[in-house]
Amino acid sequence: MSDGNTRRNQKRKKASTRYKVRYDRIAAAVLAIAAVSVVGSSLISGLSGKQASETSEVVPTSTTEAPSQSTVVDNLAPKDENAAGIIQTQPTEKDTEVSKYSSEVHSNDEIHKGDLILINSRHAYTFPEGDVELTTLFDHIDTASYSVCDLVTKLDGKVIEQLNGLMKGFIEQGNENDITVIGGYRTLEEQNDKYNSGQSKFQGGCNDYHSARTFDIGIFPKDSSSGYYSSVGNYAWIDENAADFGFIVRFPEGKDEITNELARTFTFRYVGVPHSVYMKQNDLCLEEYLELLKSHNSSNPLEISVGKELYSIYYVPISDGQSTEVPVPSDKTYSISGDNAGGFIITALMN
Repeated sequence: MSDGNTRRNQKRKKASTRYKVRYDRIAAAVLAIAAVSVVGSSLISGLSGKQASETSEVVPTSTTEAPSQSTVVDNLAPKDENAAGIIQTQPTEKDTEVSKYSSEVHSNDEIHKGDLILINSRHAYTFPEGDVELTTLFDHIDTASYSVCDLVTKLDGKVIEQLNGLMKGFIEQGNENDITVIGGYRTLEEQNDKYNSGQSKFQGGCNDYHSARTFDIGIFPKDSSSGYYSSVGNYAWIDENAADFGFIVRFPEGKDEITNELARTFTFRYVGVPHSVYMKQNDLCLEEYLELLKSHNSSNPLEISVGKELYSIYYVPISDGQSTEVPVPSDKTYSISGDNAGGFIITALMN
């Protein structure tokens, strides 16, 4: 039994020794892993610090070099105002106006001059110097196309030129030379004489004939008595084509309450193209057309096409004081007319 116990004790001692050795190995392995983890963390930390340091050195270099870029980016807004890059944005309405228009200073007295001046009982003519070039019609008439009733009737020189063109076109249609101009420019004194004698209800200054752009025509056939013009038969051609030469019927049918004049077919007024064309196409008298233009400024012009030509028309009211800054197209042909009522009308040829 003693030997048996001895053998059992020796087995237990060997087993105990064997398990102790295994525990030691495990402990050593755990310590080794811990050491590797510490070293790895240190290395990662070091590398991260180095990368952060390198990144902070790159950013200033990129910012400095950016202005030398040549690439244009459309419609791109940077998040940071200081960010690098060349940014191109769409122009604002103000930028567009500045690039299209320049400014001219005009005396407010100039609203009383021009082809579009309004003369009636509410807007008297002031006979400004330089408004028209008074020309005796008899000396410049196209005698092959029409006649004038006397040797003294006058109109503006430009109006006579356009009237010659209109009447020549009428004759070229095979019509007879039986149109006669029977009235034109009136002085202040002449109008007052008509008013005082009861021939006119308008005092001097308040009649459209003062403009030297208004005239009456009559038909004087060689084989009948004289009579006023009416747009019937062959004579309808004149009404149909007058607008192409810058003329309108000054007191058209159905506009009596607006013009404060009885409608009549034989009184014509020069306003110029494209205004005459627009008024005819839209059945407007001069008063209505000028009122319409007041709603159109340089940012919202009225556009009129005549043939292949495009016109832009807008209104500028006078400023307080002695003069007004008028925006005019910087790269287009244009003309300026007063309206004799409170503003300027700019007509620009766009092509």
